[in-house]
Amino acid sequence: MSNFKDLRIVDNFYQTSLFFPMPTVIISTLTENGETTLGPYSLVQPYYVAGKDFYAMLLNCRNSSNTAQNILRDGKCAINFITDEPFYFKEAVKLSWPGDTPEEKMPKCKLKLEEGLRAEANPNEKFPKVLTDAFQVIECTWVRELDNATNCKPGELNGYEPPYHDFNGITSKFGATFILKIDKILMKEKYYNAIINGVKAKDFPRMPVDYGYRDSKNFWYCRHKKPIAELLQVRKTTLESVRYAADRVDDKVKFTDDALNMLLGVPRVFLPLILKGCVKWANENNCTLITEKEMQIINDKRAKEKNK
Repeated sequence: MSNFKDLRIVDNFYQTSLFFPMPTVIISTLTENGETTLGPYSLVQPYYVAGKDFYAMLLNCRNSSNTAQNILRDGKCAINFITDEPFYFKEAVKLSWPGDTPEEKMPKCKLKLEEGLRAEANPNEKFPKVLTDAFQVIECTWVRELDNATNCKPGELNGYEPPYHDFNGITSKFGATFILKIDKILMKEKYYNAIINGVKAKDFPRMPVDYGYRDSKNFWYCRHKKPIAELLQVRKTTLESVRYAADRVDDKVKFTDDALNMLLGVPRVFLPLILKGCVKWANENNCTLITEKEMQIINDKRAKEKNK
């Protein structure tokens, strides 16, 4: 006999049938008259993380929500990450009542707004404002071209009729999924410095986590606790195996043993990508032999790009 019970799967299963840890964010969008309005969400996550022309987030929401309707119209939004003080979570809950119009809820909102980096870079264009007290913000644009979602339009508040899209745009009668291109990541200086200079346990932002589950009376969330560090397992490969991979990357660019020794800690699955990057740098700099000196230059270049 199994020691598990079979729990029925129903709509909004992440709230009704699971304890599912998620972030609590507030998404800002533009109304038809160009004013910023806010809506809290948890169904956000990274989508394109590597190997594409751009990076992207994924948002799931009701297609009749103010957020969905605004994204369908102009494609712009900002994902604002709040800290876990009760004030911010209380404001998020106040903004969450389905059916409230921006005109009804925004005058009661106590959260402060300011222009983001996209507005600074494009002063003649309107963008959603960002939360002044957010510790980080992702400014995004909906990639409506994916899944041929250009035909998805705002205006239907009582449910959309088929056909539906598979993964972008209107995906069901009441649902929408948006693939959001990351245009800018805004980071408060304290956390910016931590990422650039090396993160310690004290540097993590106090971010709320809601467990998905809600009942007819309450939203539930937990506050930040000091994160626990677990050391990575360092599995160094052999010089011979790295040499085997390096000799097959390019027939002109070669590596010395000292250079390859600097790659012994790279996980095997990432090694071909790293080697190809080294060869690309060598070709751009008319180099046919990568020594320890050139490898250090390549590493410094990567560090500078990260700092940028």
